[in-house]
Amino acid sequence: MAERPVFISSVKENGYVSVQNIEFEWFPGFSEKQKQRSIQSLHNNFKKTSPSANVLEISSKSEEELGIALSAFNLKIKTKNNKEFSVETAFQASKVFESGGPFVDLYEKTSKEAKKDPRLKSSGKLLYFQFFERKWALEPKTFFYDWLYTNALQLNKDLGTEVVKYDAFTDIEFNPDKSINCQAKSVALYVSLYRTGLLEEALSSVEKFKEIAYKQNRDAVIDKKEMEKHEQLSFFEMD
Repeated sequence: MAERPVFISSVKENGYVSVQNIEFEWFPGFSEKQKQRSIQSLHNNFKKTSPSANVLEISSKSEEELGIALSAFNLKIKTKNNKEFSVETAFQASKVFESGGPFVDLYEKTSKEAKKDPRLKSSGKLLYFQFFERKWALEPKTFFYDWLYTNALQLNKDLGTEVVKYDAFTDIEFNPDKSINCQAKSVALYVSLYRTGLLEEALSSVEKFKEIAYKQNRDAVIDKKEMEKHEQLSFFEMD
């Protein structure tokens, strides 16, 4: 048996995401089939307590094309200079450590290459994130990742339209004992912001996103003057 979180869109929950930890049968092995058996077991057990919920696995192991497309390895960001990279690549490339970073050359790498770059483990303690010219503090813990993922999803309109039909989200690869950020949680947050009618306002600025999604007004962006000079969506190419 294993236990994994299910992230549930909640318009009433503080932070707009509730978490339910579910025990399920774990099928060992690295094959896609074994992962999908574990996903099915997780979803079946979750639906015993929430039978009306529409649940979606967000990962490359999902049985649904939408879930695969929403994996941070696959969800794309397009810049104003027509450069394109995944959310995962952007997240890894933005890390700044005691002895290195940000490793901007990772923007030219695949998601897998970026995540496995040895410098991410050999450069000392993580200090902050730097995405283009803006620096981000490590607190709140998932703030930068949620902001990055939510903006990317908003720019992929077709995916955003489809995902709001779901209520709950999982990521079979996510283990809260080993990781902090989770794409399934970010999707649940996106859906909640959409359902409350706050998505557009939340994405209008970095501070608005923090105020609405995290119920905080304290600045998590280190370079506040730089933040005030630019709208957060100026990094991306809008339709």
